[in-house]
Amino acid sequence: MITYQIENDLSAAEFIAVLQNSTLAERRPVHDAARISRMLQHANLIVTARAEGQLVGVSRALSDFAFCTYLSDLAVDLKWQKQGIGKELIRQTKLASGPGKLILLAAPAAEQYYPKIGMQHAPHCYFINTADEL
Repeated sequence: MITYQIENDLSAAEFIAVLQNSTLAERRPVHDAARISRMLQHANLIVTARAEGQLVGVSRALSDFAFCTYLSDLAVDLKWQKQGIGKELIRQTKLASGPGKLILLAAPAAEQYYPKIGMQHAPHCYFINTADEL
């Protein structure tokens, strides 16, 4: 049985482990524990999925709880994928974040996943990596 809860005090070690056990570690600074700790510290909505206490999935988001929530990380351990855990983490994040939109940038490996669970595609997203790009 999977339990879902808000855990805004999730440890960096547990977060890194689930990132490494999913496909998300390829695009996250998992070898920089201090940076991972800052990522967790400044997120204000972290929803976890646990199986008998073991962390098997996490949603890390930033929200104003009124207009929009940015779902920065959605990671599910590969051994636990295809069981609805990711979809439920998104649902729990949306329930906790309030009436605004939930927004995310899809990892390349997950681009086909989000439409399958009912999320809408928005082609008008823009980003920069450094201030020097402006």
